[in-house]
Formats: sequence, C-alpha cells, structure tokens
Amino acid sequence: MSAYIWIIIIGIITVLAIIFIVSVYNNLVSLRSKVRNSWSQIEVQLQRRFDLIPNLVETVKGYVKHEEKALTEIARLRTSWSNAGTVAEKTGLASQLERSIKSILAVSENYPELKASTNFSQLQQELKNTEDKVSFSRQFYNDSVTLYNIKLEKFASNIIAGLFKFEPEELFKVDDIGNRMNPPVSFGG
Repeated sequence: MSAYIWIIIIGIITVLAIIFIVSVYNNLVSLRSKVRNSWSQIEVQLQRRFDLIPNLVETVKGYVKHEEKALTEIARLRTSWSNAGTVAEKTGLASQLERSIKSILAVSENYPELKASTNFSQLQQELKNTEDKVSFSRQFYNDSVTLYNIKLEKFASNIIAGLFKFEPEELFKVDDIGNRMNPPVSFGG
C-alpha cells in the first residue's frame, strides 16, 4: 500500500475517534445535567414542604400546646435546611422533617377540633400532595443518578469520564433505619 492510503486510513481512524470521544463526552454532560435538574426538582418540592411548615406550626400550636418540643424541632430543621449544602445533608434533614411532620399529624388524631379545622385539613392535603411530589422526584432523581453512574463505569465511556473528571453522584436514600419506621406517637400531656 502506498503512503497516501495509510494517511487516509489514519485520518479516518482519527476522525472516528474524535467523533466517538465527542459523542461520549456530550452524552455524559447530558446525563450529568439530567441528574442536576432532577435534584433541583427535589429541592423545589422540599422547599415547598418547608414553606408549609410555619402555617402548620401556627395551626397546630393553638390546639396541641404540650407538643412544643415537636414544633420546635420542626422549626430547627427548617432553619438547618437553609444552611445545608450537600445532597447527604439535605437528604438527612428531609428525612428528619418527614418524621416530625408525621408525628405531628399522628398526634392531631387525638384533637377532634384540630382535625375539624379547615386550615388544618387544607394544610394536611397540601402536605400530602407535596409528599407525593417529593416521592416521585426522589425516584426520578435516583433513576437519573443510576443511569449516569452506570455510564461512568461502562467501558470506553469510563475512560472519557476519567479524562474529563466526571464524578459519580450520590443516590437519595433514607439515612437510617429509624426514618424507615413509623414515627413514635405520644399523647402525654
């Protein structure tokens, strides 16, 4: 074969390699962006939940005065949420808040006048709707992270990911076994 043919073959291989690298890189960027977007959707829903907290606290406060500790804990978690920076910190705070809200809602069962309150019923429904959205957003986020992390580990794309310093993302998971259980309910005075 002549040198001219070898130059053409090397040129074609080089172009194909560049196309492959650009394609894999762009795919990794798209997957990483999908992960970031799905995390921001979780944050939107969790922020909505935190924004409902002052209304819940004010509505419940008048009826369940002896539950001040739970109400104070909810307020503390809301403040901590603003200062949290990582997925792990926000995941932990979200789980703690979820348990605290469930506890307050469970305690409300002992107060018929609270359960009959229109404000409380509306807040309860808004919280339920928000929880459904949070649950869906978590699932979507974890699916996005899983696809992205798999792509980082698969051969050929793992080489490109390493060259361009793509890092795996954390799944949104329950931080401890206590958050997977039903919250304790106390009717003490």
